[in-house]
Amino acid sequence: MNDLQFASVWERVADQQPTHTALVCGDEVVTWRDYDDRAARIAGFLRQRGLGADSKVGIYMHNRNEYLEAQFGAFKLRGASVNVNYRYRADELVYLLEDSDAQAVFFQGCYAERIAEIRDRLPRVTTYVQIADGEAPLLDGAFDYEQVIADSEPMPRIERSGDDVYMLYTGGTTGMPKGVMYGHGQLIPMMMTRVAARAGVDVPTCLDEVPPALEAMREAGFDPVALAPCPLMHGTGMWIGALMPLLVGGSTVTLGVAGLDPHLIWSEVQRNRCTHIAIVGDAFAKPMLAALDEAADRGCPYDLSSLQSIRSSGVMWSAEVKQGLLRHRDMMLVDSMSSSEGRMGESVATREHSPGTAKFELNEGVKVFTDDDREVRPGSGERGRLATSGLVPLGYYGDPEKSEKTFREVDGVRYSFPGDYATIEADGSITLLGRGSNCINTAGEKVYPEEVEEALKRHPQVYDCLVVGMADEKFGQRIVAVASAEQGAALDARALIDFTRQHLAGYKLPKQVVFVDEVRRAANGKADYVWARAQAEAALP
Repeated sequence: MNDLQFASVWERVADQQPTHTALVCGDEVVTWRDYDDRAARIAGFLRQRGLGADSKVGIYMHNRNEYLEAQFGAFKLRGASVNVNYRYRADELVYLLEDSDAQAVFFQGCYAERIAEIRDRLPRVTTYVQIADGEAPLLDGAFDYEQVIADSEPMPRIERSGDDVYMLYTGGTTGMPKGVMYGHGQLIPMMMTRVAARAGVDVPTCLDEVPPALEAMREAGFDPVALAPCPLMHGTGMWIGALMPLLVGGSTVTLGVAGLDPHLIWSEVQRNRCTHIAIVGDAFAKPMLAALDEAADRGCPYDLSSLQSIRSSGVMWSAEVKQGLLRHRDMMLVDSMSSSEGRMGESVATREHSPGTAKFELNEGVKVFTDDDREVRPGSGERGRLATSGLVPLGYYGDPEKSEKTFREVDGVRYSFPGDYATIEADGSITLLGRGSNCINTAGEKVYPEEVEEALKRHPQVYDCLVVGMADEKFGQRIVAVASAEQGAALDARALIDFTRQHLAGYKLPKQVVFVDEVRRAANGKADYVWARAQAEAALP
């Protein structure tokens, strides 16, 4: 039986290196012994509250040690953590927590008022645990996080299965978030493969093989200290910045704040001797490069001597920005083409080798198929949909219809079709073309146009609107609305955007609004996004 489960692996790590650092956030350092103990107490508390195997636990906070402790506790229970986007407004939060069947929510104190606003709409959630945050008082009926740990007995260790479900909620291209499900035993070998190969050891296939593999990795000099400045609530931050380094007994450093502060990132790299950083394309890399340039111009460059690699996924990472970073440090820049639904390929840039923007080498098991399931031949110039058989999710939580469309068989092989289109070059590399739908990717956040359109049309003076994504140097894409007004009404762009803020997270708001006399649609009422984009491009720089 496959017994590789995150909590079980981490328990072995804690037994093997109890005093080694596991988590760092600011001045708060958690050893592996304490990481295991605190998670066990959280699990004991949750079990006393009636949660058990397959229970869902929402985690609603910024990057900090408590995020990873609460997740570990849920895994010990054989439950699943639910990544809650802290930018969500009330309706979005209710949808996510209801859709996931969450029974408990761990939340940061700064979001106590938002929890108070929605908890009457969440009958399944029986337990709220608040993490102290500044002067925010404890929400009535909630449990204090540190008090829970102090008062709860550690849950005894139990046997677990590699079939236990790991779940990652993603906006995807369907308009509403979907819980992508994997088995723990699927993810763990994949995440350990790279380090195991570099250390010259075999990837563990069961728990008993974990301790000797870890010992061999240490002897080979592998002790990762990963910085996760991008949100743990997204796959890039969680997988690259936390799960991967922790699985091999390393450390994860978080910043404890929301938002991007490039100087803080480099200060923490220097202070903690970080070896790896997880980022989201140019949205992070450009301001990080500017901060390095600024520090160098001041004559006080950051000490990057410990840094071995920067890994990115989710947003375009341009070759020019990579070259700028490499001027400051000789390292590996690994650009992964992946999504919550699968890993497709990667591009590795060094000072000696710098691939072009959006050029990737395919992973094993990845193919490109036309819309009628013909395999695209390298060098043919034909466009197709990327598909992978290497790591295929179990499905979307609670959505068998969507699961059947995204995870399906071709010629007897089960593939994941995340929705990306690409061409295959004659040398076997691929050029990524983007999503086949109208999904907008802005700074790593996926935004579905219809959700924004519906929020805009709640305004009493908006008659109709369409939303498109336009190229943006900072965000990759920016959201632009093309709107028409009710007869006789005079709309103001800033007022309309502020109105929409009541219903949507900030990153979903239009950056600009283009007003037209009439929004054009097809005869059957369907949106004409080609026309809308042309209107936006003609009206805006």
